Amino acid sequence: MKPTVRLNRILPLVAVALVLALLAPRTQRLGYDYRKGGVWKYSTLFAPFDFPVLKTSAQIMEEMSRASAPVLYFRLDEAPAASGSRALEESLRPGAFRSLLLPAYRSVMDGGVAADDAIPEGTEVVCIQKGKRAVRKPASDVLSRRGALEAILSQVRSAAPELKADSLAAACGLYDQVVPNLVYDAETTLAVSGDAASRVSPTLGYVTAGQLIVSEGEIITEEIAQILDSYRKEYESNVGGSGPAYLEVLGNLLFALMLTALLALVIWFCNPRIFSDNRYYYIVFVFALSAGSILSIIRFAPGWLCILPMTLSALYLQAFLRERLIVPVYVLSLLPLLVYAEHGASLFVMFLFGGLVSIYACGPLGRGWKQFLLALVNFAVMTAAYTALRLTGAVSGVLVQDIFHLLAASLLAVAGYPLIYLFEKIFNLVSNSRLSELADISSPLLRELEQKAPGTFQHSLQVMNMADAAARAIDANPLLLRVGALYHDIGKMQNPQCFVENESLLRKSEEEKYHRGLSPRQSAEDIIRHVSDGVEIARRHRLPQLVVNFIRTHHGTTVTGYFWGSYLAAKGDPADKPAFTYPGPAPTSKEEIILMLCDSVEAASRTLTEYTPEAFSAFVERIVQGKMDEGQFDGARISIKELGEVKAALKEYLAQMHHGRVTYPSRKKFLNFK
Repeated sequence: MKPTVRLNRILPLVAVALVLALLAPRTQRLGYDYRKGGVWKYSTLFAPFDFPVLKTSAQIMEEMSRASAPVLYFRLDEAPAASGSRALEESLRPGAFRSLLLPAYRSVMDGGVAADDAIPEGTEVVCIQKGKRAVRKPASDVLSRRGALEAILSQVRSAAPELKADSLAAACGLYDQVVPNLVYDAETTLAVSGDAASRVSPTLGYVTAGQLIVSEGEIITEEIAQILDSYRKEYESNVGGSGPAYLEVLGNLLFALMLTALLALVIWFCNPRIFSDNRYYYIVFVFALSAGSILSIIRFAPGWLCILPMTLSALYLQAFLRERLIVPVYVLSLLPLLVYAEHGASLFVMFLFGGLVSIYACGPLGRGWKQFLLALVNFAVMTAAYTALRLTGAVSGVLVQDIFHLLAASLLAVAGYPLIYLFEKIFNLVSNSRLSELADISSPLLRELEQKAPGTFQHSLQVMNMADAAARAIDANPLLLRVGALYHDIGKMQNPQCFVENESLLRKSEEEKYHRGLSPRQSAEDIIRHVSDGVEIARRHRLPQLVVNFIRTHHGTTVTGYFWGSYLAAKGDPADKPAFTYPGPAPTSKEEIILMLCDSVEAASRTLTEYTPEAFSAFVERIVQGKMDEGQFDGARISIKELGEVKAALKEYLAQMHHGRVTYPSRKKFLNFK
């Protein structure tokens, strides 16, 4: 391996490791693994320092909800009570009834009397302001006019049962003097209720140093889990980073280097050829984007971690890579969650399920408006995972808020998906969606090929189907091969009559055929020119470089056998062989080799006269051996085992294409038979 190649592989990984180490949180995590309902498997834990017990999100939301409920403010009007007292004093004669009624009346009126509809149903607390003092009291303790009358008479009856309180009260006009004296203060009600929620305390109490938190073997109740969570946060925010800073930085750097090294190993085991093309840099970029986003959110805004559209990185990988490489790279990009995030295991599981399902659902749902269905599927899967974890007690929080965060993450994945087309340009890649568009035989360029060279178009369709079957036999890329097969002979449009599959459709006589009167050298030059013509057409129509490679390599560096043989038979100079040789280069990838074989097998299969399995086997073996003898596979990345599987697939395809049929009798013979 050349040193420059090593640097091209290593430098991007080192750069990513440095970035991840810089983004990693600077606080050490508490080394306890526990869950509510589980058993404390460590030694008995005493508080090493004072720390507050933090309320859970659910507790804070509940208190904020109660605090934000409107507290009605009323102002006590003292005028009705004063005028009522004077009126009662004038109408009552001195005696026991007067001495009991007046104090009871003043006491009830001073407490406040509300109109019958002044306090809405469901109100829990009211505040009554008298002078400069405001007193909070339960709404149920505020008397209405009817309740105030009953309270006054009840006090009189309990003190003097022998008196006829009802009759005396009616006689002195008490019913007219008990009137509402609480005036609703709308301005104060709005002002006080508006900032009540902001005064909710985030703490539930304090744990002092030396206090027992949990004993060894004790069941972790909800209360203990809340104290442990508070201890963890206090430790990580104020205590965990108290050690030497360089040790923490060194630990983050080592972890980042190990993570990127593992990424390189995954690529090596899954597809080492990726190291030599732009897909390697793209994988490193997506991995850095994913892992870096996780670390940045954990460090600067951990509350937004659930909104991070992690499944988007899986979709970015799926656009240009095969599933066997996408899954391990995606899993690696999620590993920082397990190391640095609070409840990282739960988040890892949710994002893993959502990402894997999105990878496999992206095929039918990855284009146009169906991407919203993909987001819905992703949301449903992550919600199901969240629900399962919540039921087991692994996660806790505000249910509605967490579900909303998962929905936002799914929709953000749809919003970020179009960036694939930008990455396609930056890294000079071809996405699966782009290949799907190119494989559409109704595209203008393929329609032009069908019109100008119909025989070549039909040949391309047959090669496409044959190559698709061979690709699936060795796990090559079927979609890429279909596109390569459709466009590999696009250059024949420039001179369609030069090729027998188009010329035969016109049923010309021998004298009228294209190569009649041409020398073998001239015919070979015209035949070979379809490669350069195809490259020119492909570049003019801005076809991807992958497609151009198929055009350049589908004949490799082989010779035009018929015309080279004719030239030699006419006693031509063997030194002129380069004039009869395709410019190449020879194929290097599995897909290019498969296309070369399928192109040759499909074209030559038209000369078959015997359609038996033995004939097909000998035919395919002869074609493949001929290519090997010409050195077309010398630089190819295909194993002997894979080549054998390709040959078996081609033999089977030929047997299916040339299967026998039932010979039907003529109508006359059929009637005589009956």
